[in-house]
Amino acid sequence: MAESLSDALEIVVRTDPGRVRGHNEDSVFASPQYGIAILADGMGGYNAGEVASGMATAQLSSEFEAAFKVTAPYWIDPFTGAPFAYRCLLEKIAESNAAIFRAAETEPRYAGMGTTLVAALFYDNKVTVAHIGDSRLYRLRGEEFAAMTRDHSLLQEQIDRGLISAEEARHSMNRNLVTRALGVDPEVEVEIHDFPLQVGDIYLLCSDGLNDMVDDGEIGVTLLGLASNIGLAAAQLVQKANDNGGRDNISVILVKILRSFPANRGWLSKLTTWF
Repeated sequence: MAESLSDALEIVVRTDPGRVRGHNEDSVFASPQYGIAILADGMGGYNAGEVASGMATAQLSSEFEAAFKVTAPYWIDPFTGAPFAYRCLLEKIAESNAAIFRAAETEPRYAGMGTTLVAALFYDNKVTVAHIGDSRLYRLRGEEFAAMTRDHSLLQEQIDRGLISAEEARHSMNRNLVTRALGVDPEVEVEIHDFPLQVGDIYLLCSDGLNDMVDDGEIGVTLLGLASNIGLAAAQLVQKANDNGGRDNISVILVKILRSFPANRGWLSKLTTWF
């Protein structure tokens, strides 16, 4: 069972429809107790994107919490050598993908729906991040602000090939064309990475409604200036996106690391890693 991280993580969640959209197709979830943060940005007509993102966050949050009530995320699977968190992310995201895909196949009004996803699991002084599409995870460490994920998008592929610059990409008409999404195909490839944590780190999960409207430099300056009050920082980021046009839904999850939380491995969990 995972230890409670409520006194180790400060988490703030904000979501806003923006200035242009009539409804909010983003969906967010966070649990300081279990160290879970999930953000999904839906796509599809007739509010179907809202359905897809809602299905993803609801299913994943309940499945992760149920799993971590029984098995700690840092437990090493003796068959794979990987932490249980990896298995959870791979298996539960695959199940969520299948559920959204089935709903889109069987309900004509949901045809073509899907969602981006960025999910972060905090445990054992690290964060394991899974992402699909162009929702992002950033980190502020000291005065260094950097993106920790790379978009699965047409624009990112063009940047990687040297066809356009990052600045040109900000003004491209192809900003919202993702190359991977949850629920669009029967199977989806999930990108997963580990990052070690430090006390004082601030992690930002966001939908593209933020970073399309506010450049990375300004996001970083805002977080740095309001690092002592991440509730105000979250509100300021949403406000800046709206002030710059608010063309899309805007969602942010901020996670601040308040104390170290190494895994509390008992003799039994240590024993299982030997076999």
